[in-house]
Amino acid sequence: MPYVDSIKEAGRVMTICNACRYCEGFCAVFPAMELRRTFSDQDLRYLANLCHNCRGCYYACQYAPPHEFDVNVPRTFAELRFECYRGFVRPRVLAEMLRHNGFRVAILTVLSVVCTVMLLFGFQSPEVVFGIHSGEGAFYRVIPYALMVAVFSVLAVFVLAVILSGTVEFLRKTGTTPGKWFDFRSILRATADALQLKYLEGGGQGCNYPGERFSMIRRWFHHLVFYGFMLCFAATTVAAIYDHFLQRPAPYPFLSWPVVLGTVGGLFLLAGTGGLLVLKRRMDPAPTTPQTTGMDVTFLMLLFFTSLTGLLLLVLRETPAMGSLLAVHLGGVVGLFISMPYGKFIHAPYRFAALVRNAIEQSRQGD
Repeated sequence: MPYVDSIKEAGRVMTICNACRYCEGFCAVFPAMELRRTFSDQDLRYLANLCHNCRGCYYACQYAPPHEFDVNVPRTFAELRFECYRGFVRPRVLAEMLRHNGFRVAILTVLSVVCTVMLLFGFQSPEVVFGIHSGEGAFYRVIPYALMVAVFSVLAVFVLAVILSGTVEFLRKTGTTPGKWFDFRSILRATADALQLKYLEGGGQGCNYPGERFSMIRRWFHHLVFYGFMLCFAATTVAAIYDHFLQRPAPYPFLSWPVVLGTVGGLFLLAGTGGLLVLKRRMDPAPTTPQTTGMDVTFLMLLFFTSLTGLLLLVLRETPAMGSLLAVHLGGVVGLFISMPYGKFIHAPYRFAALVRNAIEQSRQGD
């Protein structure tokens, strides 16, 4: 659906919902909606990214299909969110990455893995690749330390710059001015809401996911993915401190902080992404759109792949399989990094910004 049509449909649906207000206690969207009599394009983009797709409103709505009003808030907002992702991404020439995102990210990841493996075998002898390496610096005997740092430093700067520019554009296109954004209390409240995944509770009994029945299972799996990702990030950060400040290069003992954090994080990611992929296969497709479904599935599979290869690398790091696994894992991580601003990951900063604005609006209502 073109961007203009997505905005127009979201405005039509919100106008009907604002007249009905049956779903006012379901999530953050409806109290925010009720603060408005009319809906500007900025308001609609904000509300679409505040929606957590819990689907409670869809199954409760008397005007949902097959009613002639055809009110489907989750699908309408999913389409508008997708158009926001495409419209705000920078550089614009790469915005097309979001069309057929699942296929394109999959191809990108395969190419990243293949290129990494080919480069490894092109510059290292089979004796090094399939040799048994142990002790400090074992990984760097296969792939040089300087090369790893250079590649991932460039990627990290690129990804952060693209995500930051997209988030700034999101704030501008939703009318969230710096004066509205920098509110410390509201940022704390939004952070608490995000850490709890508060609005995946729906009306308090959980999401209507994968079907009409209320369940907390989607929220639990999201928690595993979120905290698994954060634990893996913490493991990488601690490992960097060990290496750069304590002169202790990887790999580390099994009971060291980097390994413990990474192992727990990897297991959380495997369980969370695996569970969400199962739910995706079982979900009711009516309250969603194919564009975002493909994006979701590919991102989950990529996280699953990098977690699995990382754990296998940990277990088999003192065997002849280490060199090949290291190349495959790093290739997967490169694919994940490059695709972050052009896939499902981009919803995180946009949704957090929407949560901050919601916290500001609600606090002002209470004053």
